[in-house]
Amino acid sequence: MNLAPPKPALHTEIEDVQSSADTRCITINKVGVKDIRHPIRIRDRTEGEQHTVARFSMYVSLPHEFKGTHMSRFVEILNSHEREISIESFKDMLGEMVERLESERGHIEMEFPFFVNKRAPVSGVESLLDYQVTLIGEIRDGMPEMYVRVVVPTTSLCPCSKSISDRGAHNQRSHVTLTVRTCSFVWIEELIDLVESEASCELYGLLKRPDEKYVTERAYDNPKFVEDVVRDVAARLNSDDRISAYTVEAENFESIHNHSAYAVIEHDKIPTRTLRAP
Repeated sequence: MNLAPPKPALHTEIEDVQSSADTRCITINKVGVKDIRHPIRIRDRTEGEQHTVARFSMYVSLPHEFKGTHMSRFVEILNSHEREISIESFKDMLGEMVERLESERGHIEMEFPFFVNKRAPVSGVESLLDYQVTLIGEIRDGMPEMYVRVVVPTTSLCPCSKSISDRGAHNQRSHVTLTVRTCSFVWIEELIDLVESEASCELYGLLKRPDEKYVTERAYDNPKFVEDVVRDVAARLNSDDRISAYTVEAENFESIHNHSAYAVIEHDKIPTRTLRAP
């Protein structure tokens, strides 16, 4: 006896509710999916590539005459094939999204931890340090703009404290957030190196006692306000022709106050365009 349940009847046509008309005449700026976790391979200057997991947010604009967008297509794009992610392939994904969703505007953010193997300055012991990186893509009327954002943790030592104190100076951990629009290829590690070279001292995942002595004295010999950090990073970016626009932010998590010190510089090297911080 065959006890298998009967197969459901096949429908020759299923109503597409999302594509039905909407009469409210209100355009939606961004609609889509947010915080999808997906494995990726990202280009790595040292090893060629590294595997990590990214959080994707993908949006398109929706004309006023349509009721909804096709949410499943966003996921289909992510799962269509395995990707090594670069600025170039990310730009292709952005173009594919607006084409499949039949939209004039699109926005993708891909946030992921990026790991750099670092050697301690004296002992040479190796350890991994993680940085939060985001690739951001926007497209309007077929014109894409690509951004890279990296959050670089650093050490900051206060010049004022050093100047007025007989012994020591207060220091703190800082986050320098750099968002750049590129016009040619830039390694993520290059952006990290640039920021770390302008801090009082860079951070390491693992330090031995001789290393701890080195980084303490390095920071003491290189005091910087948040104003100094953003200006020094900006000066370096101004001289790099691969960077067409940038935002550099510095936040010091103060050790002697219950608040942070903060500074930001925004600059577009191409006057006809504006860096839109997502």
